Amino acid sequence: MLRQHPKGLYLLFATEMWERFSYYGMRALFVLFMVNALMYDKVQASEIYGSFTGLVYFAPLLGGYISDRFWGNRRSIVVGALLMAAGQFAMFTSGLFHTNAALATPWLYGGLGLLIAGNGLFKPNISSMVGQLYPVGDKRIDSAFTIFYMGINAGALLAPLVCGTLGDTGNPDDFKWGFLAAGTGMLISLCLFLFFKDKHLVTPEGTAIGMAPVSKLDASGKAIKHEPLTHIEKQRLAVIMILSAFVIFFWSAFEQAGASLTFFAAEQTNRNVLGFTIPASYFQSINPISIVLFAPVFAWLWTKLGNHGVEPNSPMKMAIGLLFLALGYLVIAFGVSGVTPDTKVSMMWLVSLYMLHTFGELCLSPIGLSLVVKLSPARLTSLMMGIWFVSNAAANKFAGMLSELYPEPGKPVPQLLGYAVNNLHDFFMLFVFMAGTAALILFALSSTLKKMMHGLS
Repeated sequence: MLRQHPKGLYLLFATEMWERFSYYGMRALFVLFMVNALMYDKVQASEIYGSFTGLVYFAPLLGGYISDRFWGNRRSIVVGALLMAAGQFAMFTSGLFHTNAALATPWLYGGLGLLIAGNGLFKPNISSMVGQLYPVGDKRIDSAFTIFYMGINAGALLAPLVCGTLGDTGNPDDFKWGFLAAGTGMLISLCLFLFFKDKHLVTPEGTAIGMAPVSKLDASGKAIKHEPLTHIEKQRLAVIMILSAFVIFFWSAFEQAGASLTFFAAEQTNRNVLGFTIPASYFQSINPISIVLFAPVFAWLWTKLGNHGVEPNSPMKMAIGLLFLALGYLVIAFGVSGVTPDTKVSMMWLVSLYMLHTFGELCLSPIGLSLVVKLSPARLTSLMMGIWFVSNAAANKFAGMLSELYPEPGKPVPQLLGYAVNNLHDFFMLFVFMAGTAALILFALSSTLKKMMHGLS
């Protein structure tokens, strides 16, 4: 049985949960707000969505550097939370003036800019602090990240239900209330962190973690440089970089949830249940609900396999995640085969896709976060976490570009490298080919990557 986790883990759990509530609440409404309130077309909305989410995950590279060199985790998290709260309230103001493009547009882009900057400071630092709560080599770190990951998804679960209920009503005037709720969630996250950080964010010996770095000086008063990376450290960092490239294929398909799959839910999914029409934004809660339900099952499964000496190594787990992703799109491609644009299909096809994607996420995302902490030298953890999120940045930008291929009746047939997207079946099969190919290549490389990790798999 795992030993008790430090209380600091649960503070980080709660802080991240409310921050993710804020982000995913806004994300659940974002493309719907642009299309239905600001009257953007789907291509423009998809382009903005991809650019925004891409920059959200690129900014942690700079945030990790600022933390490691100057501010430390704590200050970075506080400033980041303040910026994100301001961004959500700017989105609220944009919704308030949605009928006046001259007013709504500057508030929209200003809000997005604040959210990007704030996330850059918040995201890599909250994740890297999880590992700092434990001594080097502590076997609880993987389970700690599983618990932390459940916090992320608890927030993501609540967000579309609360913000979607308030904002996705069919009345464009109501989007602002969803953004207001998202901003309130961000303030809750900030308050929890401020009130409890000094008490609970400490090492097992009681030393505060996440403080600003202190420069070490030699006898002449000059700063001492860090020792160069060893051969083993370089190989471990190379593994992070290689796996970062593969997760681009995962997240670019997975993040269709906030773009093309939202269009699909709104337009071609039968959302009527006993006379009640389920808001399209609600479907984004299927994934976090499934995470909360199945994360303990996957944790048990890895432990069981480990006890029998057959647990897959981390790169192989991530390859399995890509296969689950491909399978999800294969299922929905079958469900829409031969369907005309004016036909609504059963919501079970979309539910099945999200369930399979959840299994893939559980094989890939928490494993990746844990691996970054384990493989990175302590002095580079926040920076490497930022680099890890850069792959998410590229993936999210790519996700927006792929969402632009979503077929619409009466418009030119979209194409990607000669592949024509004539209908929804063609669109979803694109992700099957992409994720499936990446999975097979990663399977082939997994044993080599395991050797490069030098025992930290």
